[in-house]
Amino acid sequence: MSGKNDAIHSKLTLGGLFVALGIIYGDIGTSPLYVMKAIIGIHYIKNDIVLGGVSAVLWTLTLQATIKYIFITLSADNNGEGGIFALYALVRRTKVKWLIIPAVIGGSALLADGIITPPMSVSSAIEGTRTLYPEIDTVPIIIAILFTLFAIQQFGSKLVGKFFAPVMLIWFGMLAVLGVMQITNHPDVLKAVNPYYAYHLLRIHPEGFYVLGFVFLCTTGAEALYSDMGHCGRKNIRISWVFVKIALLLNYFGQAAYLIQHEGKTLFSLGGKYANPFYLMMPQWFVPVGILIATLAAVIASQALISGSFTLINEAIKLNFWPKVKIKYPTEQKGQLYIPSINWLMMAGCIMIVLHFRESQKMEAAYGLAIVLCMIMTTLLLNYYLIMKRVPWYIIAASITIYMILEISFLIASLNKFMHGGYVAVLVALTLIVVMTTWWKAKSISKKYTKYVNICDYKKVLSELSTDESIPKYATHLVYMTNAVRISEIEQKIIYSILQMRPKRADIYWFIHINIVDEPYKKDYKVTEIMKDDLYRIDFYLGFREPIKTNLMFKEVIRDMVLNNEVDITSRYLSLHNNNIIGDFKFVLSQKILSIDSNFSWFEKLIMNSYFLLKKISLSEEKGFGLNTSAVKIEKFPLLPDFPEEFKMTRVRIQN
Repeated sequence: MSGKNDAIHSKLTLGGLFVALGIIYGDIGTSPLYVMKAIIGIHYIKNDIVLGGVSAVLWTLTLQATIKYIFITLSADNNGEGGIFALYALVRRTKVKWLIIPAVIGGSALLADGIITPPMSVSSAIEGTRTLYPEIDTVPIIIAILFTLFAIQQFGSKLVGKFFAPVMLIWFGMLAVLGVMQITNHPDVLKAVNPYYAYHLLRIHPEGFYVLGFVFLCTTGAEALYSDMGHCGRKNIRISWVFVKIALLLNYFGQAAYLIQHEGKTLFSLGGKYANPFYLMMPQWFVPVGILIATLAAVIASQALISGSFTLINEAIKLNFWPKVKIKYPTEQKGQLYIPSINWLMMAGCIMIVLHFRESQKMEAAYGLAIVLCMIMTTLLLNYYLIMKRVPWYIIAASITIYMILEISFLIASLNKFMHGGYVAVLVALTLIVVMTTWWKAKSISKKYTKYVNICDYKKVLSELSTDESIPKYATHLVYMTNAVRISEIEQKIIYSILQMRPKRADIYWFIHINIVDEPYKKDYKVTEIMKDDLYRIDFYLGFREPIKTNLMFKEVIRDMVLNNEVDITSRYLSLHNNNIIGDFKFVLSQKILSIDSNFSWFEKLIMNSYFLLKKISLSEEKGFGLNTSAVKIEKFPLLPDFPEEFKMTRVRIQN
């Protein structure tokens, strides 16, 4: 597996470059639609502000996107996959328990960003029509585009994905050409390469230090870029980034050149309430074409974030951060999935964002606050990755210090947005943090109070039960899902289920354990014969991006064992056995309930009550394991942290 992923990351192909162009840069690539507009805002256009703004954008893209993400963070791949949960799965091998905190906060913030980015990108593109028709109401158009985008997710993005690369190539080509046209008119703008202008901006901009909150918008797609690394490889991303960054900077400098030529004016005086330097610098005849291309690019950026959100939730489920939800696989393309509940929740969130803010200018206030939190959390996790790789301490200290100062500065600057709409992103992120924390903590509590016994102590009784004809046969093959990590152990409740909760006689008992490993794609299994023809245990080792399809996996194992003459699965009923009929398989799942006799602390009760509430709206256990519901029996067991206190009573004797 590792050799294959190394090949993916070291291989440079024209196709790989096109794939990277089509699916990696949608978010960061559409930032010219709103960054310079946000920096200028309602203020008068001044040379120093324009030069400082474009200088700050240049150095933010260089320090944040190029150095941190393209060169450092892309090296932190987990068997070829990237993203904050993939990074967490990689560094949790250090056994540092608190690393779960930045993982949960970062993942929640990235998901919150996924609700704000599509409305922001699409609104910024569509509002270009107001340069031609100032009175047009763009809200219905934006909602229609978003609805269509979410509605087609159930069919997968394989078909439309073929158009992503050509459209994005045209988009970046357009950005570069438009920028060069303006730069040739005012080449003096190139002096903004000097970082002094960025420093000077913080002193003379009407909003001072807080203008960094708008500058930061130019690099918000860097985290999504890291998450999509597994699709096309590190080397293809690094090479294609050269072209993308040049195109972005040419457009930013082109917008700056246009603005400098109109010093002393405001955007409103140049083009009305919805004036955007991105559209203002276009030739008038080209504006409709520019709007169309920008809209397509915004849709592609939104598609990438939606797909990324599905992947993120899938990883969260495997890492015990999120309730089990229904996952579909609309195409055969590896890694592509569709989560209906998340899709429609995101659509509702996006539409509410549009209806609440109505204009991209107001959405800018909510945008960026969540993603900067995610970037800070990635920096913390990255620190431990560098330690794992035995990078010299002085290099770690220098790089982490620089990026913590930079990103905390962006965070402080973005806090100014909180009351102007940033609270939306924060509330969404906090909600997700609460859900993830509750689910993970509840799983930890449940694991803490689950009692295990040694399976060897019960081999004799299980063997005798299997042949005890005085007890009606429950099934030919009885299968239990177990959480016991050690092969020699089994949950006490499973033994109780077999021996005491209506004794279950079966010819063969199977115990299945699913291990979610820290690699993204892995499908291995191991069979342990505990008692020949009586008791077997199967351990599956699945990557955190692999689907859990227990039915199919179990059938594959059985088929392999039969071919190797390791087990006889024909029915033990004489008439059926003589006709070579396969025996029946029955799965038994344990469902925990909160006992009224439990002695949980108030905090544990709060967590567990919240957990059971979430379970009611999440996927059932049998569907979560990918089992055929017709062959599943659900048994409920109370979750008891300890045995109930001794309940003393006095017996009253009856007097004769």
